[in-house]
Amino acid sequence: MDFQFTEEQALLRDTTRSLLSRSYDQDSRNKVAETELGYSREVWNQLAEIGILGLGFDEEAGGQIEVMVVMTEIGRHLAPEPVLSVALTPGALIAELGSTEQRKLLDGVAAGGRLLAFVHRGAITAARQGDSWTLTGRENPVLAGDSADTLVVSAALPDGGAGVFLVDATAVTRAPYRTFDGRRGAYVDFAKTPAEPLGDAADASEQIRRAVIRTQSALCAEAVGAMEEALRLTTEYLNTRKQFGVTLNKFQTLTQRAADMYVSLEMARSMNFYAAMSIADGRFDPLVASRAKLQIGRSGRHIGQEAIQLHGGIGVTAEYPVGHFTARLTAIEQTLGSAQDHLRVLIGQVGSYEIVTL
Repeated sequence: MDFQFTEEQALLRDTTRSLLSRSYDQDSRNKVAETELGYSREVWNQLAEIGILGLGFDEEAGGQIEVMVVMTEIGRHLAPEPVLSVALTPGALIAELGSTEQRKLLDGVAAGGRLLAFVHRGAITAARQGDSWTLTGRENPVLAGDSADTLVVSAALPDGGAGVFLVDATAVTRAPYRTFDGRRGAYVDFAKTPAEPLGDAADASEQIRRAVIRTQSALCAEAVGAMEEALRLTTEYLNTRKQFGVTLNKFQTLTQRAADMYVSLEMARSMNFYAAMSIADGRFDPLVASRAKLQIGRSGRHIGQEAIQLHGGIGVTAEYPVGHFTARLTAIEQTLGSAQDHLRVLIGQVGSYEIVTL
């Protein structure tokens, strides 16, 4: 199996890394996070210019490996731009299910002008009235739902299954708030809200399942980038901070703990590649996604906690990035199933495996 990036993928990585490195340090990131939008429109437009907001919409725009490359850099730089929740996840659903007219929305998404949000937790029901559809229910959280122009909503169909609908965000009641990792979300209330079926008003459970698996894989990639930077900051601190006249890396116990962090990172990285490459090969296996999400959750918790402890008091200050990386890793771990949720999924499949005997 080839784990080397192609020239195009390496260029995409380097371009994304260069853009985010120029755009953010801890001070500028904190200032942007305090704004009403929570991210930089200027950076958002630059991401659009280099084609990142259209990844996965068609084969020529790139697939899951390209998404993995970009999301790793977003995680590494703790970039607040909601690329996944505003563009890639809901945009891919429109690309897969939408009519020719509906897919025209993607031009605006890829250009950075139209903001989407994916509403999916099974709490919304759809009702048909002649040729029209309405949605009813409440959803929380809806990531980036505060600023979305169009909502892409999965809803239970009257005859069973789940459909996907487009909803004008101005037609719903939204209560925006700031999440604990500095991002934005909203409580969204649908009250017989007019909705347009995405494509045919048919069961789209399989397409929704694939969208969730793609999103889980992208979150894993973002987490790996965050873990890489948290470990780098920690080892740099151990190499420079002095105590009793020597740098902290002279204390064997501390270097052993840093080595354990590295092991956790490499385990997470391998599962991240496994999940993305499975999707790239056309294999949308929820068990693969659960294995990856379980390891990412465990590694992220270990690395985040150790990074804070090895930094001491500075690790939890708002002015230093380690605590922010840990908050983001915690949020990722809780999105689309926690480590414990995915462990239960895998436990439930134990009986389907053959017994191995020596």
